[in-house]
Amino acid sequence: MSVLPFAAPMAELIEVAKTNDLPVGRAKPCAFGGKTIALYHTPQGFFASDNTCPHRGGPLGEGDLLGSEIVCPWHFWSFDVTTGKNAADPSLRISTYEVSVDGDRVLVRQP
Repeated sequence: MSVLPFAAPMAELIEVAKTNDLPVGRAKPCAFGGKTIALYHTPQGFFASDNTCPHRGGPLGEGDLLGSEIVCPWHFWSFDVTTGKNAADPSLRISTYEVSVDGDRVLVRQP
């Protein structure tokens, strides 16, 4: 008899938007597993992060997306949406989430 190693179950992918809901260069808040995340559509594809800026709680999904950088609309802190790192201080970061596109559906992996 062989013993298989324990494998943790894969986190669930949740649909948060349709691809045509968000043009390239835009961000928007999306409902996700009982909370709100920010979804971004850059020229490199879709990315997602926490919606709350760690500085003063500004809504990142309502900020300006400049390339791959989201700028908080409250106090202009900015973060790279691909890594979550703060532009001025990379030791500060926001949580990011894995994003997949399946046809016209944008899916985010629940942590």
